[in-house]
Amino acid sequence: MRYALVFSGQGTQHAAMLPWLADTPLLQAMAQTLDCTDWRAALADPAWARTNRHAQPLLTATGLAAWAQLKTQLEEEFNTQGTHLPPPSAVAGYSVGELAAYAAAGVYDDTTALQLAARRAQLMDDCARHQPGGLLAVSGLASNALATLVQAAGAHVAIVNAPDAWICGGPHAALATLQDRASAAGAHCTPLAVEVASHTPLLADAAQAFSVELQATPCQPPRLHLASNAGGRIASAQDARQALARQISHTVQWQDCMQELYERQVSCVLEIGPGQALARLWNQRYPDMPARSADEFRSTQAIARWLVRQLGD
Repeated sequence: MRYALVFSGQGTQHAAMLPWLADTPLLQAMAQTLDCTDWRAALADPAWARTNRHAQPLLTATGLAAWAQLKTQLEEEFNTQGTHLPPPSAVAGYSVGELAAYAAAGVYDDTTALQLAARRAQLMDDCARHQPGGLLAVSGLASNALATLVQAAGAHVAIVNAPDAWICGGPHAALATLQDRASAAGAHCTPLAVEVASHTPLLADAAQAFSVELQATPCQPPRLHLASNAGGRIASAQDARQALARQISHTVQWQDCMQELYERQVSCVLEIGPGQALARLWNQRYPDMPARSADEFRSTQAIARWLVRQLGD
């Protein structure tokens, strides 16, 4: 009975996300961090929702609260069958989702992960004021052709989702040039509602500052198989610190991260967080190993029933 968890990244948060999510002390701490009494109402404002200092702590806290609530439901389901819930065979997070994944794997406690998310957002925003930029999704071109266009435009590869599906980052002028040239070459381009050039050298100062923050923050080696955005496995506390800082200014290799999970030979994958982006990416690449998002379901009971069925097949 093997399953994997993936924690959502930024960009798909919405007011109706995870409708079954109950209030918890962690979500109350999140509300204090955000200085917001009703985070769902606040998410109805697109400008509020896409702001780093709001989105990153919110995604970290809601992801961890959702997993805690779901785990309780799963334990009840397994207990009724006279068995025990196995831990996830592997865990990963997409971009800022790595903080929730690291906490789920035991590297940080939930409160520390929330605090780090807030600090990460602040450092990225501070850096972006001096190095403004954004992100552009580009798909439909061969990787060598796309790499040539990215380099010629003065942009950078921020995230590799698939060989022909990248998120590119850089200064706004470089992204505009890339969009024009890639579209002319037949690519599909979508500017993202993100206000910083995440996972590019433009955020090198933020990565360095976050590294200092992480070195001063106690952490533990992961208790679960933890896949890194850089590809490969996080095996030690120092690995975790280095990887979390590095990914701010370096390419997220999500296709490699997915392959790392696939090689664990899990029966299914559950996305924890808003939207279904990671589940869709997974199902496109690995149709023989189903993935669903917790945000698709109306209750934790429904999620638990699906997961139990998958693990029983």
